[in-house]
Amino acid sequence: MSRYRRYDGGDPLAPPVDIAEALDAIGQDVMAGYSPERAMREFLRRGGDDQAGLDDLARRVAERRRDLLQRHNLDGTLAEVRELLEKAVLEERKQLARDALMDDGDRAFRELRMQNLPDSPAAAVTELGDYDWQSSEAREAFEQIKDLLGRELLDQRFSGMKQALENATDADRQAINEMLNDLNQLLEKHAEGTDTPEDFREFMDKHGQHFPENPQDVDELIDAMAQRAAAAQRMLNSMTEEQRRELMELSAQAFGSPALMDQLNRLDANLQSLRPGEDWGGSEQFGEGGQGLGLGDGTGVLQDLADLDALADQLSQSYGGARLDDVDLDKLARQLGNEAAVDARKLQELEKALRESGAMERGFDGELRLTPKAMRQLGKALLRDVAQKMSGRQGQRDLRQAGAAGDLSGATRAWEFGDTEPWDLPRTMLNGVLRRSGAPDGPLLSIDDVEVAETEARTQAAVALCVDTSFSMAMDGRWVPMKQTALALHTLIGSRFRGDDLELIGFGRHAQTMRIEELTALDARWAKGTNLHHALLLANRHFRKHPNAQPVLLIVTDGEPTSHLESSGDVYFSYPPHPMTVALAVRELDNARRLGAQTTFFRLGEDPGLARFIESMARRVDGSVIAPEAGDLGAAVVGSYLGSRRGQAGGRPGSYGDFFGSRGFWVG
Repeated sequence: MSRYRRYDGGDPLAPPVDIAEALDAIGQDVMAGYSPERAMREFLRRGGDDQAGLDDLARRVAERRRDLLQRHNLDGTLAEVRELLEKAVLEERKQLARDALMDDGDRAFRELRMQNLPDSPAAAVTELGDYDWQSSEAREAFEQIKDLLGRELLDQRFSGMKQALENATDADRQAINEMLNDLNQLLEKHAEGTDTPEDFREFMDKHGQHFPENPQDVDELIDAMAQRAAAAQRMLNSMTEEQRRELMELSAQAFGSPALMDQLNRLDANLQSLRPGEDWGGSEQFGEGGQGLGLGDGTGVLQDLADLDALADQLSQSYGGARLDDVDLDKLARQLGNEAAVDARKLQELEKALRESGAMERGFDGELRLTPKAMRQLGKALLRDVAQKMSGRQGQRDLRQAGAAGDLSGATRAWEFGDTEPWDLPRTMLNGVLRRSGAPDGPLLSIDDVEVAETEARTQAAVALCVDTSFSMAMDGRWVPMKQTALALHTLIGSRFRGDDLELIGFGRHAQTMRIEELTALDARWAKGTNLHHALLLANRHFRKHPNAQPVLLIVTDGEPTSHLESSGDVYFSYPPHPMTVALAVRELDNARRLGAQTTFFRLGEDPGLARFIESMARRVDGSVIAPEAGDLGAAVVGSYLGSRRGQAGGRPGSYGDFFGSRGFWVG
């Protein structure tokens, strides 16, 4: 048999989850020193531009919980009993005043009894239990008290019973007593291990209308009932001592007989024995004002509070092995609405996509890490940012020289950022015409229409990117921009200038060559020292390995050299810089010039001494100095590299200097 329910999965035509934004944010956090696992968790907590995160859902859960506690109090049933009792007494006293035929002594006795009722509603109801009411309205109000108590007590254990038994007959009450007896017998047989599936089916066939949860076996039945019974107990625990005492005394009057309460006490004992792990001892602090809750509604609120507590725990993801699949979407929809459940489902899909997309993998040490595929995606995103920052620059593309680095092959391809080949105008215009045939109102040309002519050969470059990894880079907030710059340049060379050979060199107290994965995952180093001498030694070694390539030297630093390698291989450190440290760095810079290197310094910070030192170094080797802000470092390095590539075709190195000059970045 097919079963249908309302679709609650959000927009069925929505596109698949896009992990690009998540990978970008995760990559930024990884470069800032987070582990990939923690970075993923942080993104799921924050959410994206158009995606609510776990923190937002948890905030809404907390607000809903606080609202429930402040908006209600637990005095609803007692208040309703007081109201019915006052009505009964008032109607009886009216009737006594009107009844002239009644014996004066009897009337006086009845009036005295009405006047001297106990203040406690429970004691008053008990005292009036055998009273012979003269007013039919008073008798009806008093009987409503007994009926109300019975329905409320049942509604605590069976949701909706208060409404279902309104205006119930004696036969209806007898049917309820029979159901409770059968239920207790089933639970007791289950506790003994003597029940069978047939026992459960017979029970549901006979009494299934009282269980809207539609349990499929006895364990599901027990789970549902135990959760509500535990909530009922927590409600009692949350009451004042006086409120509890009043309700316990009143419960004996339910339906005019203690039989109902006996069956319910038996049921509670069975459920607590079968599910001792439920929270039977908890309580909540409700506000004193607000709407009074009856026993059934109060139990429902306590269940809601329990659901909200469970959701808060699930959304916190603070326990071992936590996954977003743990979040109960049905509970979330009940408490916060379908929109919240859709947001949580998107986060679940995003987490699954991140784990299954190949963007992250576990190494031999069991730690989660970004894969080369993820690094490429992150690098492309960084390149797009660089392209946006470089857009509008004057002199960034000279079409008279573009493509001069290779012979045309006759083939074309779509333009990508970093291309220096000339446009293929016929193909570009044809693409624009074809696109406009489907969208006549579109622009004559768009960037997606552009195709460039492929070249067969291009002059090779050997590029050494030397990045400062000293203490000050991390301390002054330049650590992540430095890594982003390296990744953007690595991606550009790996995708558009594959003939070039890039060497990444990090230099702090000493220098070392690094793979891009090592550099992007590098934690901040707190050892003091800026060993430019060692970095230049490694750069020159790289240039010598590629004697037929054009050397390109890019140096990113925020400090003067304060350490060097001695002949023994040991590191010498001195601050202020020792003359020997400076002399050795200058000697290796001269060696790079003799190898033909085009050198660009990227000076970070405003230190005048550093500025004078780097300007003198750049003049010595006919190099350039660029002083970008940290956020513009990627655009500066990529622009300088592209300028050097054009320089091989006849342009001058640093042809992006005009742009930097217009922005106040050009120094020398």
